[in-house]
Amino acid sequence: MTTIQSNSGVSTSLMDAVNGNSSAKAKDTVVEAQDRFMTLLVTQMRNQDPLNPMDNAQMTSQLAQLSTVSGIEKLNAALENLMGSYQASQTLQATGMIGHGVLATGNSVQLSEGEALMGVELAGPADKVQVTIRDASGTAVHSFALENQAAGTYPLAWDGKNDAGTTLPDGKYTFDVKATAGEQSVTATALSFGQVASVSTGSGGIKVNVPTLGALNFADIRQIL
Repeated sequence: MTTIQSNSGVSTSLMDAVNGNSSAKAKDTVVEAQDRFMTLLVTQMRNQDPLNPMDNAQMTSQLAQLSTVSGIEKLNAALENLMGSYQASQTLQATGMIGHGVLATGNSVQLSEGEALMGVELAGPADKVQVTIRDASGTAVHSFALENQAAGTYPLAWDGKNDAGTTLPDGKYTFDVKATAGEQSVTATALSFGQVASVSTGSGGIKVNVPTLGALNFADIRQIL
């Protein structure tokens, strides 16, 4: 697995994929197969029985098979190159997140020195969005509401105080959100905040590494702050 911690850390193999070098081996394989086939065909024609020459239909069939195999090999090489370029492009894009804060799916919130960030994603407009913060035991310590919010992603800040105005100790808390529009519920997704430290590539794809949230997929990230 390759880990990238800065923009200058992009590996040569990724750049090769962008430039199309990854398809070189596949191309060589196609050329070698064509050369072997033509050598065998010419040898067969030279040594054929003059009284029983090779059937034209048979020769045409063999040439058609070669063309089909060659076409499939070229298609596979093109797809492989395209996938390599796409992954390299995603990796280069992901390195731009290093050092930035992100909101990703999750319901944890880290309180540090009286400050905490989190977020919510609304699938539709909501008249009211209720946010409840809980301590490690699951007890609600603070709640607040947002009104008349459009669909979208919203970062939220918490000053670390409970409903009584007392500052709570630093540490990890959780929160849940509930949104409604009239009497209808609106899908609301809790989002956790974290800072991107590095980007990794491997068999599992591209991972954005956030110390407080773990290794995230691109699909997990809802907003870059």
